[in-house]
Amino acid sequence: MAVRAPAARGSREGADERLLIQAAQKDPTRFAELYEIHFEQVYAYTARRVGSREIAEDLTSEVFHKALANLHRFEWRGVPFVSWLLRIAANAIVDQAKRSSKEVTDLKDHEEIAVAEVGVSKDMEDAIHRARLFHLVDELPADQSRVVLMRFAEEKSIREIADEIGRSEGAVKQLQFRGLQNLRAQFEKKPGGKNG
Repeated sequence: MAVRAPAARGSREGADERLLIQAAQKDPTRFAELYEIHFEQVYAYTARRVGSREIAEDLTSEVFHKALANLHRFEWRGVPFVSWLLRIAANAIVDQAKRSSKEVTDLKDHEEIAVAEVGVSKDMEDAIHRARLFHLVDELPADQSRVVLMRFAEEKSIREIADEIGRSEGAVKQLQFRGLQNLRAQFEKKPGGKNG
């Protein structure tokens, strides 16, 4: 006789999570249980991607704040709740990078003076590089930008992206290839690139 414990356990855990979500939707104070269950995974996800403990803490807080504010919109579809949280985290990381990019663009005129006066640390150079990169991704054609962000910021597979945007895997690969080519060309033209 076959033992079905793992499937039953997964079903039970899904049912338990669904009940926790429904309880939190009715009474927001119950959201604390979902927070406790998923905090470490969301924090680890953001920390690996931003490289700064302070920013990771801020983003993790933002993720749970947004999740609580939008919990009434969440619909159970059998997918783990953490997937929804990680999507919010991926968007928060992209938004944070865009904000950094805007700050770098706004400060660009003063950049040479700052470098000359105090120098730039390796971390600062990396942050400026990432901010420029996200700014350039925003300048790509919309379909290329979307694929590049989904592939590298959200770390989705080619198949996942194809399913989500309703295109073939070959089309997604082509959009990714063109997007990366355009980024490389634009990055080399901009200050801080090879020719800058």
